Amino acid sequence: MMWGRAMTDQSKTVTRVDLCEAVYQKVGLSRTESSAFVELVLKEITDCLEKGETVKLSSFGSFMVRKKGQRIGRNPKTGTEVPISPRRVMVFKPSAILKQRINSQHRTNGDATKAQPEA
Repeated sequence: MMWGRAMTDQSKTVTRVDLCEAVYQKVGLSRTESSAFVELVLKEITDCLEKGETVKLSSFGSFMVRKKGQRIGRNPKTGTEVPISPRRVMVFKPSAILKQRINSQHRTNGDATKAQPEA
């Protein structure tokens, strides 16, 4: 796992195990404590979202729950109208800082700290 460095394989998926290992390596907690810490953070985020609260992490982004009303959809194969029941969906909105960091990896001039606004 490459934390803090540009990844050459863009298809890498970071798992809970990877997050626990990163906490273990960087914070110095035991593996058991690192795993418990990651699980506690994820549980707190999940509990807040379940209650409909917004979770805002500075310099990272916000997780929000939105309500979607009932609507009519179509089966693409048959064209038959199908009711889609009301539900809640989770939305993630990245912060401007995170967007800038993600987009700065694609720059070739090496100066990733000064992002130019997109036209």
